[in-house]
Amino acid sequence: MSPSSTPDWSAVRAQFPILSQVQSNGQPLIYLDNAASSQKPQAVIDALVRYYTHDNANVHRGLYELSARATDQYERARGRVAQFIGAEENEIIFTRGTTEGVNLIAHAWCSKNLRAGDVILLTELEHHSNLIPWQLAAQRHGATLRFVPVLDETGAPDPTALPAMLTPEVKLFAFVHISNSLGTIHPAEEWCALARSRGIATLVDGAQSAGHIPVNVKDLGCDFYVLGGHKMCAPTGIGALYGRAEMLDELPPFHGGGEMIESVRYDRATYRAAPARFEAGTPNIAGAIVLAAACDYLDGIGIGHIAARDEALTRRMVDALNSINGVRAIGPEGPRGALSSFVMEGVHPHDLVTAASEYGLALRGGHHCTQPLMKKLKLPGTARASLYFYNTEAEIDRMAEILTAIRKYFA
Repeated sequence: MSPSSTPDWSAVRAQFPILSQVQSNGQPLIYLDNAASSQKPQAVIDALVRYYTHDNANVHRGLYELSARATDQYERARGRVAQFIGAEENEIIFTRGTTEGVNLIAHAWCSKNLRAGDVILLTELEHHSNLIPWQLAAQRHGATLRFVPVLDETGAPDPTALPAMLTPEVKLFAFVHISNSLGTIHPAEEWCALARSRGIATLVDGAQSAGHIPVNVKDLGCDFYVLGGHKMCAPTGIGALYGRAEMLDELPPFHGGGEMIESVRYDRATYRAAPARFEAGTPNIAGAIVLAAACDYLDGIGIGHIAARDEALTRRMVDALNSINGVRAIGPEGPRGALSSFVMEGVHPHDLVTAASEYGLALRGGHHCTQPLMKKLKLPGTARASLYFYNTEAEIDRMAEILTAIRKYFA
């Protein structure tokens, strides 16, 4: 497969063994919960098995061949992830996922830079993972949170709000790149440039953008960027935090333990340079190596092709949802991430997704870890269909048939 030629999407789909299964009720699986977690291609599964079959050993510590091989693969994985998002190798910290990356900065950066009376700026679209850590940080340091408002259920931010809200007391602006509940795509490069011009640090939550659209953190101009591997064809329990080298060099450790130290005495210690300073203990070695394999896989298809495929499928899905009587798609009218929240008149989202499961259709229902947003929009929650490049037009058409049948049942 060449990233310069349009992929054979049927052949790509065949590389995901889980997608060929039949559900317990005899219905073929239609997996439309990719915003929660993506499926894994055989190449990524094989990489995990290969590591544990041939190269499993602890890293950085052993003076024997097996450990040296594991260490080499682990550190090469760091470089591969850096390449995937346009960073330098020493700017990548392996984490358990997006949430831990945010928490790391909420502890390490805030402990050095946040003081009483300071402000952390967020948006009203934030996932709880990019909200709760800042609430806790604000409580610890006597700071406050402010939020860039959204205008309505399209998720569009108030265009006049941000410049006025980036005031001198704002020390950090943390925002989601692509909303997991509405699909809103924020102008990250523009926002980071505006914040930087006022001396404000930025963190971009890339949970829904990494692996879906081309991402170059240098072009974005952010200080920090977080991603989770399980949403981009890698396993759960592995992710990465990008931090500008000069920012990471100034930060204290997040966790203490082995591997992050330079020297230790009973009463004090000195710490290694980043990124080792932030990776205490035995890391998720296999996860990092397989995250690199997922980067290889996605680049083999071509992120540009994936983004175009996402866009075409999402447009078809939104049109299909809006064509069903009593169903309303929620989110941007124009370009959006590869998902759509929707509501069905008279049917609670939990009942809707439970009924859909009887047909083999896997959706997500609820507040999608954006409770404050749902309350603002006066919604009890939504159903959400989310796509990835291995989904098909036929699955979207079948989704519409299933939702139409559910609507008739509840009418």
